[in-house]
Amino acid sequence: MNRIDRLTAILIQLQSQRIVKAEEIAERFEISTRTVYRDVKALMEAGVPIGSEAGTGYFIVDGYHLPPVMFTQDEAGALLLAGKLVDKLTDKSIRQAYTSALHKIKSVLHSEEKDHLEQLDSNVEVFLRTRHDGPSTDFPDHFLAAIQRAVAAKKVLKITYTNSAGESSRRDIEPLGVSYYGMAWHLIGWCRLRKEYRDFRSDRIRDLVDTGESFAGHDHISLKEYFQTMSRGSEGLTPAVLIFNKQGLRGRPLYGSVRQTDLGDRIRAEFILDSLDWMARWLLMFGNQVEIESPEELKQRVAGLVEELREHHGTGVNLKI
Repeated sequence: MNRIDRLTAILIQLQSQRIVKAEEIAERFEISTRTVYRDVKALMEAGVPIGSEAGTGYFIVDGYHLPPVMFTQDEAGALLLAGKLVDKLTDKSIRQAYTSALHKIKSVLHSEEKDHLEQLDSNVEVFLRTRHDGPSTDFPDHFLAAIQRAVAAKKVLKITYTNSAGESSRRDIEPLGVSYYGMAWHLIGWCRLRKEYRDFRSDRIRDLVDTGESFAGHDHISLKEYFQTMSRGSEGLTPAVLIFNKQGLRGRPLYGSVRQTDLGDRIRAEFILDSLDWMARWLLMFGNQVEIESPEELKQRVAGLVEELREHHGTGVNLKI
């Protein structure tokens, strides 16, 4: 990337965040912090009102805006691909917001980029397996946008939640964040009813209301810290550790794992499970190319499925557990 393109990209980055650290710019463009200082100085000399806070970072003075940004074909294609994932991996509220945003983006594209997207649209698809224990269509499944707003604004949410056993309860939640694993989005937050951090699948929320009440975010742990201690106070979650032979994976990614360790010809993967039955069925596809380190209950469920298959097909099924 030449310097002119880099200066433009740095300016866009400054406009996209309230504060940007010099180290963030250096890492993104693979340059030294000394070069960042020179580039920022060049932008200021060109008339861009950039302020700085010692030990914090750079910021654009309020009121300054760039003219509409143009997208390259690759950037426009990346946005279309992201839209395909949004359509499959999010709920109604996020799909609607993304569709609206994509229309706005398309409105500033040149004719060539618009034609490029039209050609791509029908030739890009995302296919995902569905869960065996997914909630019924009775659940609204359109709360992710509201959850995100509450997380950012630190507002208390009142939800009606139905767990995997079909039991419903009313909870007041101080939302910590959202996370995607186990092929579902999860709201992580402090449950005032249980007085513990809890995990709620967003597609099992039957009703959600932003109470407007604020809470002190500094009183809570971070989302990363929560998952490091997820075995304590989790709502129906079970930590699991599996060891996969790389040959058996055949390059397939281990979606849903929260941590992976390379063991040479094997990978040790840690998961957080809200359905042992679903995981047990998934593991059957790996045959003897996977070992279950924990929990013992998952081993038993896989063994039970193996026995069912043996009785059904009248032949052995080789799965090392």
